[in-house]
Amino acid sequence: MSHSGTALIDPYKIFERISLSEGKRVADLGCGRTGHFVFPAVKVVGEKGVVYAVDVVKNILDSIRSMARTEGYDNVQTVWSDIEFPGKTPIPDNSLDVCFYVNVLFQLKNKAGAIKEATRMLKPGGYLVAVDWAKRLGMLGPSEEKMLSPEELARLATSENLKLVDKILPGEYHYSLIFEKV
Repeated sequence: MSHSGTALIDPYKIFERISLSEGKRVADLGCGRTGHFVFPAVKVVGEKGVVYAVDVVKNILDSIRSMARTEGYDNVQTVWSDIEFPGKTPIPDNSLDVCFYVNVLFQLKNKAGAIKEATRMLKPGGYLVAVDWAKRLGMLGPSEEKMLSPEELARLATSENLKLVDKILPGEYHYSLIFEKV
C-alpha cells in the first residue's frame, strides 16, 4: 500500500524513538485521507494493539476504514471528532500510550484545546508526538505565518504538564517534538 507524503516524513524513525511496540494503544489525531501514521503504526502495534484514526471529516474516515478493511486490519478504529474541543473525542481519559499530531496543529484555531484533548487521553507516561512543518527557504507546506514554531508548541504543551523529552527531524521539511505526560 502506498501512502502519499511517505518521502517527506519517516514514521518509523519516530516509532523507534518512542519505542512503539506490540500491544500499544495509539491515536493519530487529524489522521488525514492517507493514514500516513495509521497504517505504519498498526503494523508495529500488531493484533494486540489498537490504532484510532481520528478526524473531523467523515469521508476521510470512510477512506481509512475502507483501506483498513482491504488490508485486513481489524484493530484500526475510526473516530469522528473535532479535536480542538477537550472532552469531545470518544476515547477514554488516560487510555492511550501515544497520540500523534502530524501536520495538523498549524491548521487549528484552538491549538491549546487540541493539546489539552491529547493530554486527557494519554496515560501517565504516555507520549504526545507532534510533527509539523519547519521553516525553510524554498519551503513546502503552509505559509510562514501559519506555521507553528517549535518554541510555541513547547510552550503550549508544557502548560498542560507535558514534559519535552526529545526533538528529532523526521524528514527534511519537518520537526518533531516528543512530550511525556507526567
